[in-house]
Amino acid sequence: MASQARQDNAALAANTTPEAVVVRFAGDSGDGMQLTGGQFTLSTALAGNDLATFPDFPAEIRAPQGTLFGVSAFQINFGSTDVDTAGDAPDVLVAMNPAALKVNLPALKPGGLVIVDTGEFTKRNLEKAHYDASPLDDDTLAPFTVLKLDISELTMEAVKPFGLGKKEALRCKNMWTLGLALWMFDRRRAPLHDWLKAKFAKAPDIAAANIAALDAGHAYGETAELSGPLRQVHLDPVPSEAGLYRTITGAEAVSLGLVAGARLLRLPMFFGGYPITPASAILHHLVRMKEFNVTTFQAEDEIAAVCAAIGASYAGQLGVTSSSGPGIALKGEAMGLGIMTELPLVIVNSQRGGPSTGLPTKTEQSDLYQAVYGRNGDAPMPVIAARSPGDAFYCAIEACRIAVDYMTPVMLLTDGYIANASEPWKIPDPDSFERSPVEFLTEKNGPADADGNATLLPYARDAKGARPWIKPGTPGLMHRIGGIEKQQGTGNLDYSPANHQAMTDARREKVANIAVPDQQVELGQEGGKLAVVGWGSTYGPIHQAVRRVRKKGMDASHIHLRHIWPMPKNLGELLKSYDKVLVPEMNTGQLKTVLRDQFLVDALPLNKVSGQPFQIAELEMEIGKFFDGIPGDEGGEVDPNTAQLPNPVGVEK
Repeated sequence: MASQARQDNAALAANTTPEAVVVRFAGDSGDGMQLTGGQFTLSTALAGNDLATFPDFPAEIRAPQGTLFGVSAFQINFGSTDVDTAGDAPDVLVAMNPAALKVNLPALKPGGLVIVDTGEFTKRNLEKAHYDASPLDDDTLAPFTVLKLDISELTMEAVKPFGLGKKEALRCKNMWTLGLALWMFDRRRAPLHDWLKAKFAKAPDIAAANIAALDAGHAYGETAELSGPLRQVHLDPVPSEAGLYRTITGAEAVSLGLVAGARLLRLPMFFGGYPITPASAILHHLVRMKEFNVTTFQAEDEIAAVCAAIGASYAGQLGVTSSSGPGIALKGEAMGLGIMTELPLVIVNSQRGGPSTGLPTKTEQSDLYQAVYGRNGDAPMPVIAARSPGDAFYCAIEACRIAVDYMTPVMLLTDGYIANASEPWKIPDPDSFERSPVEFLTEKNGPADADGNATLLPYARDAKGARPWIKPGTPGLMHRIGGIEKQQGTGNLDYSPANHQAMTDARREKVANIAVPDQQVELGQEGGKLAVVGWGSTYGPIHQAVRRVRKKGMDASHIHLRHIWPMPKNLGELLKSYDKVLVPEMNTGQLKTVLRDQFLVDALPLNKVSGQPFQIAELEMEIGKFFDGIPGDEGGEVDPNTAQLPNPVGVEK
């Protein structure tokens, strides 16, 4: 389990460079940690390293300053090799106050580097963090290498020439810290200079002060190299396919994918949404895309948002709505309306911890039952799950295509981790996508009546089981629409038992027969000792854990589902070709239950509902139990306090 960590430790002991580094910036929610992490991410991408990030927000909009529940953190894993996760335990922790240290220190690797702002370790701040004594003065930090800096004072000294008040001066602390991090990992400052000048174009003194703080932090690193625990680490660029790259978050990718999907279908897009964490960012991004024939509507509530999107689809646009678990629950009846009327609709569910308000800013995968089964009546709906920020772009295009091809609502599942995390993304060639313009029904499609006149069958079905799409106002094609059961073919109201049976079967078969690709094995081979099956954002840690155990000779394979409903037709036989099936999920076993239901596969659960993603090490340990004589039948829950692995970076021992 600790092989990679030991390799990195050996590399550092030999004064060589590790393949990857994990850094976590942590501070008060007003300290600008997300901005610091975001700009460090940009500089890392420009340096050509592969990366993955994990912003960890406090749940409170503005918690009391210096408190434990107000801590905001940003973790980045970057290196000269492929990076699939935001990393396990950090190698470097930058703690801007006592609360940030207390909340994040348990995650740091033994021997890791702690950088603390001693200027914030006041008696009052220590009390807010529930420290009886300063951890800087006892043995709390003994297992780590510690760099104690009065960042507050150093920042104020750096910006003194600009005449800022104390409050404004201390707002530059995050730039001082960023400057130090840029030096530590051999990053260029020029792009950050340009960004600050653009950000504060109307306040050049503020821009200059932040640049001075950034440069001062960088200069401190150059000076500190002469003595003490700090040294510079350079990670070479990762080999990558030629092309144009950018960093992208899951929310950005979904937004771009929805727009691309609508453009490929030659449809205008209507987005109806209501603010909710972490889905709100999709609305924010789409508002800026009006030039692509996108209409955005911030409704007064979730029900209005989805109903407006259904109305837009009825009118001939691609209706889209988005929310998180509680809002998806509110949209449930309207989703049934979309299924009954058989109109295209894309619903994006950015999952978060639940139930109810739950953990608004934390990640979870607990809406799978809701996506597959969570509507009244027999209301089948296709469900697609994105595995990473970049993959969300392609999943959004796929959701748009299925919605229109099969005239049905489609749910796209992401989660808080995917929505907020970022990764390098190769911008695809637009010509590589198949364009399939929509054809609306413009003439009556039914048989002639007794007078020889053509009739209209708005619920006639094509070879895929989809009914025609009719724009309201099309001459001669007036028809009924609504949530009451439709008569086969005509769409008239029909309560008869035989008709309801037939229409229920037709809607079910339409979704069940959606053409989805056969399931592939991501890593390993078909058949063997163990298949580790995942979906959504568990892709990265599962993939890396399986890679590690395979290097040890364990017969484990990784299978990852994109199409949750309907499932690939070969999936049942594929799963039955393994002796055991393990399903890690950030819920209490929802995919495991669906697999047992559909294929009678005795899948074993591995559950985590801590609001945090899986770590590679904890998955590696659980997979190893199937190969070292420890029974794996019990599955069970992951201990969120799994021991961390030693792997110091940026430290001279």
